[in-house]
Amino acid sequence: MSELIAIAYDDVQTARAVADQVGDAVRRHLLELEDMVVVERERDGRVRLHQPSMAVIGAAGGALWGGVIGLLFLPPLLGAALGAAAGAATGALTGAATDPGIDDRFLRELGEQLEPGRAALILLVVTAEADALLAQVRVPGTVIQTSLTDEDRERVQAALDAARRRGRTAPG
Repeated sequence: MSELIAIAYDDVQTARAVADQVGDAVRRHLLELEDMVVVERERDGRVRLHQPSMAVIGAAGGALWGGVIGLLFLPPLLGAALGAAAGAATGALTGAATDPGIDDRFLRELGEQLEPGRAALILLVVTAEADALLAQVRVPGTVIQTSLTDEDRERVQAALDAARRRGRTAPG
């Protein structure tokens, strides 16, 4: 079962830069994704969904990401134990067969909760090397939604907060 993780950022440029680096982590086999979406709430209040191609995700590279995405993932052995519990939540969030992944209605509702001008990176993570990814987090953000356990959510938020304390506010 996949785990849902949503992290809010100050602006769409930061969320997109972090999303671009997800491809690097995928290419390095540090994680496997079912879906990834950047949700933007424009200054006028409209919600926009940016859904990169999974082929682009697999081919993407670069030095910007560094690991923000890693903060979100379960250790491989823990994933099996949480799969059954997360199955119900993840099932409610997945779309129809014609649009697999995260349900667009859910994404729009999440976007409505963002302040105008902000954005969020939403991931459906199949597997991940949590410790390796958490250690690389460099961009601060706020976990706003997840199917992770409370303990794992706290680990992710702690990595995001550590990036904030280091004074990093942009990828790279």
